[in-house]
Amino acid sequence: MSFAYVEKLFELYGYVVLFAGLFLEFIALPFPGETTLTYSGYLSYKGILHLAPVIGIGFLGTALGMTLTYGIGRAAGMPFLDKYGKWVFLTPAKLQKTRIWFHRYGPKLLFIGYFIPGVRHFTGYFAGIMGVPFRTFFLYTLSGALFWVTCFAALGYIFGSRWEAAFRIMEQHAWKFVILIVLAGIGFTLLRTLKLRKARSSA
Repeated sequence: MSFAYVEKLFELYGYVVLFAGLFLEFIALPFPGETTLTYSGYLSYKGILHLAPVIGIGFLGTALGMTLTYGIGRAAGMPFLDKYGKWVFLTPAKLQKTRIWFHRYGPKLLFIGYFIPGVRHFTGYFAGIMGVPFRTFFLYTLSGALFWVTCFAALGYIFGSRWEAAFRIMEQHAWKFVILIVLAGIGFTLLRTLKLRKARSSA
């Protein structure tokens, strides 16, 4: 599918394309979510779309798609996915890969999984299957969705006509970027904890 055709779809149907595409991607149907988000950012740069609605609608489609898969996983469980997963491209290999990642990182995978190809589409199902409390799921999913959508939409907007080259670099090194963010978050939390303890001890 050419980008000229995609651009035409956006001109005709606007943000509906973005919402529907991302919603379907997180049910595990094939849709190039990261590419579309970056391209939407580029279209915002060109004035065809606007960045704030791109981020808002992208976030909504992503969050609703993830929430639906969580509900399916919670209600139907692993036997359902083993039997019917192939209809939404949930192959045994992909299920096993996501299972390994989930056992390694737990609910945190709901946040970092957005940046891991072949994993983000299935984390909602596994969160439901493994009984992750909805409040925990909601927190990690919404914060991760907003971060992921903003990163790729902003990439297209900032780099403009050079968005494709910037996207390729981001795609190759996204996991390193997430690790840096996670480490920075841990460092910030530790520093804040130390400051609070110091303030209490000196009080």
